[in-house]
Amino acid sequence: MTNYQAVERTGGQALVAQLIEEGVENVFGIPGVQLDWAVEALREAQDRIRFVVPRHEQAASYMADGYARSTGREGVCMVVPGPGVLNALSGISTSLACNSRVLMIAGQITSTKIGKGFGLLHELPDQSGVLKSLTKWHGIATRPEDIPGLVHEAFVQLRSGRPRPVAIELPPDVLEAKAEIGILPRAPENRTMPDADQIAQAAALLADARLPVIYAGGGVMASGAAEAVQALAERLQAPVLMTEGGRGTLDDRHPLALTSLGGRVLLPHTDVLLVAGSRFVDGIARPAFASEDCRIVYLNIEAQDMAGPRQGGLAIEADVRAGIEALLDALPAGLEAPSRSDTVAAVRQWCETQVAAIAPQTDYVAALRSTMDDKDILVSELTQVGYYANIAYPVHAARTLITPGYQGTLGYGFNTALGVAVGNPGQRVVSLNGDGGFAWGMQELSTLARDELNLSLIVFVDGRYGNVHRIQKRTFGQTFVTELRNPDFMKLAAAYDIPAEAVDTPDGLAHALRTARERGGPALIAVHVEEMPSPWALIHPFVPPPSPPPPNPLG
Repeated sequence: MTNYQAVERTGGQALVAQLIEEGVENVFGIPGVQLDWAVEALREAQDRIRFVVPRHEQAASYMADGYARSTGREGVCMVVPGPGVLNALSGISTSLACNSRVLMIAGQITSTKIGKGFGLLHELPDQSGVLKSLTKWHGIATRPEDIPGLVHEAFVQLRSGRPRPVAIELPPDVLEAKAEIGILPRAPENRTMPDADQIAQAAALLADARLPVIYAGGGVMASGAAEAVQALAERLQAPVLMTEGGRGTLDDRHPLALTSLGGRVLLPHTDVLLVAGSRFVDGIARPAFASEDCRIVYLNIEAQDMAGPRQGGLAIEADVRAGIEALLDALPAGLEAPSRSDTVAAVRQWCETQVAAIAPQTDYVAALRSTMDDKDILVSELTQVGYYANIAYPVHAARTLITPGYQGTLGYGFNTALGVAVGNPGQRVVSLNGDGGFAWGMQELSTLARDELNLSLIVFVDGRYGNVHRIQKRTFGQTFVTELRNPDFMKLAAAYDIPAEAVDTPDGLAHALRTARERGGPALIAVHVEEMPSPWALIHPFVPPPSPPPPNPLG
């Protein structure tokens, strides 16, 4: 008898069996009464699927997101209804912003009582509506027989179209009920293919360009297109400008690799620009700059991300990896593009001159990089060194820099890094935090210690919400409610038997990180710092720089 044949199962057993069929190895969540029959099924199948239990639902969804973005596999979280769902929504909103393949399994109240307003435990007036607002697709089970089909459809959605979170709701009576239930075969991957005529037009434009440039966004990471983009860049000898979400598309040491900062020099001279998997707007919704006579080719799974207010161009609605591979096949066989490494080197020098002036962030990032292997993973937070790292930390492999995307969620970092560590047990993870954001998830030191994850946790300690503090001083000439009362971080780590060290220099950080790497497992490093200069002018083109940038080396 195969697993696909109908046998008597509870709804919870059907849920777990279908998750296993879909290839799920880890579920991040917290047990609760509405989920009892799902948790019991996980207990029964614990040799095949792991239930990772953090200390807060917010961590569950962030862990699923970190797992998904760092591995390229789907992340799954499971929470009770009402407050459990609401607590987890910040992680789901970050998944939405970062094109992350996350399935939220949400408990519900008893199926016959939904919408009645009886005030049952954890009841929300319209939980389904809340979930629909932050997910690509949503479903709810009314019978145990529904569950395999809903889980299967969730993975169909996760493996096709734009990768974004999905949700299913499972009432407790449906999880407990038994029925003759079969399991469906694993959902296939289904990429949206590009239009052949548009690909031919785009290939001709790029092949004939004087200075073709590729603008690589987060969609490159989400579609697993990094290798294909590198191959296309090398065929065209096209510089690659990587946004924060697209960093790692090329190793930063590659002769064609640039961060988006380099676009300020390069884009005015570009005659054909391929925008791959990027929204191509800045932080105040202005289109990224390109000269008026530049021909733009947009490649994106989302049509609205190629429309106004962006400059008009050839819009190819397709999966980024499928589109890039099609462009590679469509280029002329004998194409011999001239090397543009000298151009990239000049632009890179222009960028390095500016980022090197932001101290001490540049020294702390250099200390980080000096202690990390190429495939170690850095999870940056909303903190001064984290902001700077997003634009200046050298990235040497795809999926090794995880950022919060446009959601910019303070406190996401440590929680997300835990999921990254679970998904990448053979790699070392470094989590950057400020003392403000770290407090959102410091209870997860319990999770770090329990699971003995290979994660080095860095907390930059300045005793304030640093960014708010600086903005208030600049705008109002004074500060208000930005000061923090911190714990003794050494004692906090000791309470969980986590090795810890306190330092106050970049060299001290480098030494502590090397020690943590040699020892393996968890570590906490508290770095005591003073107020740091703003890196925002390097990140956002609409922020005025403190001093004029160097002249454009391309003229």
